[in-house]
Amino acid sequence: MKQFFHQILSSLMALLVLASTVSWTVDKHICMGRVMDISLFAHADDCGMDMDMEKSCCDDESFTVQGQDDLKISFENFDLDQQIFLVSFVQTYFHLFEIDSEEPTTFSEYNPPPLIRDVQVLDQTFLI
Repeated sequence: MKQFFHQILSSLMALLVLASTVSWTVDKHICMGRVMDISLFAHADDCGMDMDMEKSCCDDESFTVQGQDDLKISFENFDLDQQIFLVSFVQTYFHLFEIDSEEPTTFSEYNPPPLIRDVQVLDQTFLI
């Protein structure tokens, strides 16, 4: 179970790093105030109403989300307050999941008293 959770977490972290480093471009084609086509990586298809007028009813919008270029984050780049918070958070988080050793069993050498008679058989009372 622990290994399965570890594999899922590492896969999600890899996808997060990939998504944060890739630049995303979204292209929209708007015709008469309505979005006709949206494209993530390529040019959005037009609606087929290309007119050679001065004022066209169609419009193309595009925006780009830039990805990260530098993934090396140094501990020295943080402020002193951020460093203190980070260290205290990590310390308390690891103490939250501290695994205790085996609890001492105080009755390990105790033998129960011998059963002299079986009360259920003597009274003929059985739970069905």
